Amino acid sequence: MEKINNKLLLSKQKFTSLPFRKIAPNIVTMLALCAGVTSIRYSIQEDWAKAVICIFLAAFFDGLDGRVARMLKGSSKFGAELDSLSDFVSFGVAPAILMFQWTLFDLPKFGWFFCLLFSIGMSMRLARFNTMLDDEPQPEYWQHFFVGVPAPAAAALAIMPIMVTFDFPELESIVRSNAFCSTLMCIIAFLMVSRIPTISTKKMKVPTYMFLPMMLFVALFASFIISQPWLTLGIMTAMYAVSIPVGVVIFLKEKHDFENQNK
Repeated sequence: MEKINNKLLLSKQKFTSLPFRKIAPNIVTMLALCAGVTSIRYSIQEDWAKAVICIFLAAFFDGLDGRVARMLKGSSKFGAELDSLSDFVSFGVAPAILMFQWTLFDLPKFGWFFCLLFSIGMSMRLARFNTMLDDEPQPEYWQHFFVGVPAPAAAALAIMPIMVTFDFPELESIVRSNAFCSTLMCIIAFLMVSRIPTISTKKMKVPTYMFLPMMLFVALFASFIISQPWLTLGIMTAMYAVSIPVGVVIFLKEKHDFENQNK
């Protein structure tokens, strides 16, 4: 009888208490979700700068929650599902509404279609990512690459025209045109669902001799993000866009070398 009571007590404790290391990553994920939903609010109010900032805040928290989970060994299936839902709202819904409110509302009948296309592409990308976790491990040459453009990068690419107008208002007539923005949304939706390899830094290792130069780069980045936030974020997004074809070339080389080694 005493053993049964002890088992019941242990079972009760499992349901009434949860270690903080399991909760912490989910708190960060909820911060990302709150930032994404707040971006929608500012989009409706036509406060473009705050809407863009909230999307980048969501991207920051999204990059942080996985690292917190690995550091605290607090990964869970609940956290993984919550992260996907947060990503869809922050990077699939918020940018689509922002672009619609900013320019695509002015495209009769088809403006909302391109926003839906972007959101659908994001949902399919996230669903594929979740199912790939249960698949067999990818070949070794895939370890430094994503399959398709990841969610935060896709959101940044989608809202890049808005960032351009903050520092270069003279370009607004070009980057705010319905033709440019609708084409951009279509291209990004395709890149998300494609199997194009894009560079990933998750498993990249920094040599010790590069530690000090990297710290200097971080300090410079911090100073630029404070003094010239839109120009800095815009250049980063443009550099990522350029990295896509470069990543494909690197991937094909690594794949070729791997296949030659295993012949």
